[in-house]
Amino acid sequence: MSDQPANLPVVLVVDDEIRSLESLRRILDHDFDVLTAASTAAAERHLEERAVQVILCDQRMPDRTGVDFLREVKARWPEVIRMIISGYTDAHDIIDGINEAGIFQYITKPWHPDNLLLTLKAACRLYDLQRQNELLAVELKMLPEHADKVVGARRDTLRRAFSFEDGIVRAPGSPMEDVCKRLADVAPYDLPVLLFGASGTGKELAARALHYGSHRWDKPFVVENCGALPDELLESELFGHRKGAFTGAIADHVGLFERADGGTVFLDEIGEVSPSFQVKLLRVLQEGEVRPLGAVATRKVNVRVIAATNRDLEEEVRAKRFRADLFYRLAGMIVRLPALSERPGDLPALVEAILAQATRAMNKPVKGVTPEALARLAAYAWPGNVRELQNEVQRMVVRGTEGEWLDVGVLSRRVLGQVAPLVAPPLASTPAPAQALSAARGANAAGTLKERVEALEAEIIRDALIRHRWNKSQVARELGLSRVGLRAKLDRYGLENVHPIARRAAN
Repeated sequence: MSDQPANLPVVLVVDDEIRSLESLRRILDHDFDVLTAASTAAAERHLEERAVQVILCDQRMPDRTGVDFLREVKARWPEVIRMIISGYTDAHDIIDGINEAGIFQYITKPWHPDNLLLTLKAACRLYDLQRQNELLAVELKMLPEHADKVVGARRDTLRRAFSFEDGIVRAPGSPMEDVCKRLADVAPYDLPVLLFGASGTGKELAARALHYGSHRWDKPFVVENCGALPDELLESELFGHRKGAFTGAIADHVGLFERADGGTVFLDEIGEVSPSFQVKLLRVLQEGEVRPLGAVATRKVNVRVIAATNRDLEEEVRAKRFRADLFYRLAGMIVRLPALSERPGDLPALVEAILAQATRAMNKPVKGVTPEALARLAAYAWPGNVRELQNEVQRMVVRGTEGEWLDVGVLSRRVLGQVAPLVAPPLASTPAPAQALSAARGANAAGTLKERVEALEAEIIRDALIRHRWNKSQVARELGLSRVGLRAKLDRYGLENVHPIARRAAN
C-alpha cells in the first residue's frame, strides 16, 4: 500500500525530457498525485481519464509548443489551471500564453523547489475556489434576491473601474483632462458619439467610460470591429441571421444589436465599412430596428451607438467615400483622442498603471522602472501610442528580474533607437516633445551612460519649461517633482538662465 495521503490534488506534468519528469515527480510526489506525460498526446489521454487540477507544461516540445497545447486545453478543459515551465523567456511566448491560453503562471528554469511547491499549492487553491464558486452559483439560483445583490455589487465594481476618474489614466494638466470632461458631459445623454484618434489611443476605453457613465451602464456593452469582416459576415454579426440564410448558417444567430438591447453598441473602425453596408447601417439607425439575414420580420432595438475611426470622416464625406447622412447620424458629438506624443506628461502615470497590471497578470513583482529607463521611454515617439507602450512595458517585465528594478537593459531595440519605428510619426511644423527628445538623444550619443542620461533629463526639463512658458509649478507637477527638487535640477543643469527674460537680465 502507498503511504501517500488520500485525495491529494492531481497535477499533470508534461515534458519531453524524461529526466525533467523524474525530477519533478520526486519533488512533487509527497504533496500531489503526480501524473507525467512525455508528449501532448499522452497528456490528453490523462485529461480524458482523470480529473486534473493543474497542468505544468514545458514550452519547447517536439510536437508543439506548450502555449499551443494549453490553448487547446483551455477550450476542452477550461477549469484546469494551466502553467508553463521553461528555460526560455521569449516575450512573445509569454504574452501569447497569458492572453490566448489563459496561463496562470510562467515559471522559468532553473526553479527553486520550495517556490515551485508554493506556486502549485496556490494554483490548486485557485482551482478549489473556482469549484466552490460554481457550486455557489448553482445555489444562488435558488436565492434570486441575494443573486441580484451580488451581481449589482460586481456591476458597481466594473463601473468604478471604467469611470472617467479611475479608468482613464492621466496626470494633472493632461490634454486628456479636457477629453474626459467632454465625455463626462455627453455620457448621460443618448447622443451618438464619434471618437476620432490614431490606433492605440484608447478609443475603446473611452467608449466603455461613456457607457458606464450613462443610464445604460447596467445593460450590455458590445464591441464590433467593422474593419475586420466582409459585408455579409459583418451584417450577420450585427443584425443576426436565420438558419439556412447562407452557406454555413446551421443555426439561428442573434446579432449584437439585439444582444445589446437597452445598452450600447461600439462600432470600431467605422470608416472601413463599404458604401453598400453604410446604407444598411443607416436604415437601422434611422428606424431603430433590425432584420436578421433570411428573416421576413424586423425587430425593434433600443441601443446607443458609439463609433470610432482613425480616418478623417469629414474628408471621406467630401470625397464621397462615406455617406454624409450616416456621418451626421453617428457624429452627435465628435471627440478627438490625442496621440501619446501629445501627452508626454502622462507617460510616468501610464507606465506605473500598466506595470501594476502586468506584474499582477504575470505574478512577477518588480520594484519599478529606473529613472534612466523612464527617460528612454519618454524620449521615444510612440507611433503605436498607448497600445505600443503597453506591449513595451509587458516585455520589460518578462525580460526583467523578479524583485529588481527594470533598467535600460530590458528595453527593446526600437525604444533604444537601434531599430526604426514601424510607423513614422506624423509630420508637423514643430516636432512633438517626444520626437524632439528622440532627436536630442541622437545628438548626445557620446559620453558615459551617466552623462548621456543627464543630458536626456536636462532636455526633458527644458522641453517642459518651454511648453509651460517657464511656469515652474506646472513643470514640477507634470514631471512629478517638488518645487525644491525642480530648482535643484535647474541649478544642476544650468537651466535657470535659459528663459529669454532671464538672459536679458543677466546681460
